[in-house]
Amino acid sequence: MSKIFLMCLITLCSLLKDREFAPTSVAIVGHSMGGLVARALLTLKNFKPGLINLLITQATPHVAPVMPLDKYLTDFYTAVNNHWILKAQDLRNLTTLSVAGGFRDYQVRSGLAFLPRLSQHDSALSVVSSAVPRAWASTDHLSIVWCKELILATIRAFFDLIDENTKQITEDPKKRMSVLHHHFVRHPAKTFEENPEAFTELTGAFMWIPVKASKWTYSVYNDSDGKYFTFPLASHRKSYSHVYCENSMLDTSSWIYGCMNSNSSTCLEATDLSWRAELLPTTKVVILKLQDYTSLSHIVIQVPPTVGNKYTLDCEFFKQDSRTVQLPVTHLFSFGLSSSKILLNSTGLLYNVRLQHFNRIYQAFKIYIESHCQSLKERKPSVYRLHVPWSHEDSIIVAKVPSFTEISAKLHIAQPQNDSRVPELNIYSSSDCQYEVILKTSVLQVLGQIIRFHAGSLPVYVVSNIFLAYGGQLSTLMSTGQCSDFPLELVRTAKPYKVEPLISIVVFLQGFNWFREIWESLSLPEVDAAVLSSQDAWFPLVSLILFLFGTGIAYWSGVFFSTSLRLFSSLWLTLIRPTVLQKDNKLITPRRLCGVLSLALVSWTTCGAFAVFIIYLQYLFKVIKLHVNVRAEQNMLNGDSDCSKETSQNSSIYTVKNQSSTDSTVKATQSLSNSTTIAEAVNSLKMHVTILNLFTWIVLLNLPSLIYWLKNLRYSVRLDPDPCRSTAIILVCILEILMNSSTSEVKSSKLLKIAAKVPLPLSVAMLAFGRMHLYKSQKSAQYLNFSGI
Repeated sequence: MSKIFLMCLITLCSLLKDREFAPTSVAIVGHSMGGLVARALLTLKNFKPGLINLLITQATPHVAPVMPLDKYLTDFYTAVNNHWILKAQDLRNLTTLSVAGGFRDYQVRSGLAFLPRLSQHDSALSVVSSAVPRAWASTDHLSIVWCKELILATIRAFFDLIDENTKQITEDPKKRMSVLHHHFVRHPAKTFEENPEAFTELTGAFMWIPVKASKWTYSVYNDSDGKYFTFPLASHRKSYSHVYCENSMLDTSSWIYGCMNSNSSTCLEATDLSWRAELLPTTKVVILKLQDYTSLSHIVIQVPPTVGNKYTLDCEFFKQDSRTVQLPVTHLFSFGLSSSKILLNSTGLLYNVRLQHFNRIYQAFKIYIESHCQSLKERKPSVYRLHVPWSHEDSIIVAKVPSFTEISAKLHIAQPQNDSRVPELNIYSSSDCQYEVILKTSVLQVLGQIIRFHAGSLPVYVVSNIFLAYGGQLSTLMSTGQCSDFPLELVRTAKPYKVEPLISIVVFLQGFNWFREIWESLSLPEVDAAVLSSQDAWFPLVSLILFLFGTGIAYWSGVFFSTSLRLFSSLWLTLIRPTVLQKDNKLITPRRLCGVLSLALVSWTTCGAFAVFIIYLQYLFKVIKLHVNVRAEQNMLNGDSDCSKETSQNSSIYTVKNQSSTDSTVKATQSLSNSTTIAEAVNSLKMHVTILNLFTWIVLLNLPSLIYWLKNLRYSVRLDPDPCRSTAIILVCILEILMNSSTSEVKSSKLLKIAAKVPLPLSVAMLAFGRMHLYKSQKSAQYLNFSGI
């Protein structure tokens, strides 16, 4: 795919080489995996890095695949990310922007869309759409492409990236980053300028009005005269640390300046401080630290003439400590029963609520903000922003005043180890209002975070539970001679303490060098839980919760599977007359051998997943047929038993010994023999239902390869490379034998004791190494099926 993409780029440049301003490089906008394919271009040997100078990706999983279903995909990710890390110096001229969709993107979580931190510190930018100025909204995986606000932000950025001399995207990496930062991170409500003038002349016959108050509000409507309001800083420096101003007029003109004249009441030349402002949904605000502007004598607010426009300006001087409050978040195990509260009694315009100890991805809270106002006059809406300092994933909410607002507080990325900053709740408030902030742990959203980050490993937990249930069935068969039902055996054997403690001990021991050296000498891969812990995406209870989810899914999928078999068998009984149960003493016959060779040939020449799907349908057909025959024989046996009882009762009443009594004895003997055969068939059916349930999940994991092969069948009959080919050949050989076996053969096997103990270590190995690599679960299934033979 990357090579085809490269050829298209070369062809495109060659077609435009005769133009007056022929492009020497191109910009690429890639959505989802298209963005990763664009990054993979740089791993090609014959690729010239200068061919691409700008790459914008939308909802692209850069860190890891959403579902690691095969080794080729994980190796591809490893190769691309390692190349970008090792060749970071060679890629300095490539500017990369990654835009994630936020919490509404259920297909690619935003944490996967952040570019690896080690690559291109100065030329890579990752943002979430909820933090993009003028967008401020989360998008799903598809709407991120046609979201008008994001489209406009991208188009504006492209216009500002054009070099006036070359008519191409600028070759200056610093300018490219400043443009992207301007449109996607912090917009000052000004048209982008690469080098804005240091000083600006304040012209116009405007009235100069000094303001000495520490808090000032001005509303204007249809004012034909412009004004300059000046705020002397000398009188405020000792009492206050910051000045905050906001303007509800959302145009792109300059409006706040810094003057260095110390004596004059007017200022003809000033510094434009509008570049320090930030655009919010209903206002543009600026916060200045007075200590950073010691050369300024005045702050000047410009109010231009207005015709038909109404807007409000507010300014206030404040101490930062008085407007910053600490709010410790509630503990995870409070389950929403306790809360943290804080009451903001001040009449200020800005509050910063620091959320202490909020730094892990499994934390999730509900923040309730209730505003009360002293009077009922009309006020501008309040703006609440949840600011995460270590990544651009802010979320902004606009609320009327007074109101009761609910905010969800969750993280896309955990706090880096060397970062001590704390998330903040910024409240851009209305004057004369009181705000009460209440924070509670949200149990449902905690579970949502766990599912969001670890749902890809749920199939591993489901299959692991099926392993334990199958091992329990073999143990019961060995001890009692009977095979129990899958749901009952799952409830009995699926215990987390059988699996999790051993994995936790291994993760703990891997913290010691001596154990790690022994582990590596055995060529064992690193435990997935240790890798996730190093990425701050894991904690011990996650595995327990996922195990319980896996148990529930396995249980109800087993119930659904059994119910479906009953429905199919009922339909079969009404349409087709069932055959008599027959015992096949030979596991391997020429017909079955031909079937195995045929499916192996199909797997080798076409697609392995297709061969797996065929053998699955064949196995499903046999199990349904066995279910039909068992039900039919049970119905006949019940009828014969009733007839035998009736004959016996008649003979006892009349005390007549005739031929009918002899016939009833023969029928009773035959009934006993049939009941033994049926009991054996029922045990076999229970075992096959469990194996088929396990095989269903294996088919689901192989389904993407089958879909891809079917979609590309018109181009090539053979899927190459095929991640399922070797797995399919092994499964076909094993299942062709396994589907024709019975519990009597399993009970007579000398390896039954060993086979009954195999599922537990396989379940542990699957959870240890399969959470981040789902394709490893197929290997474990092969070993389990092999032990079943």
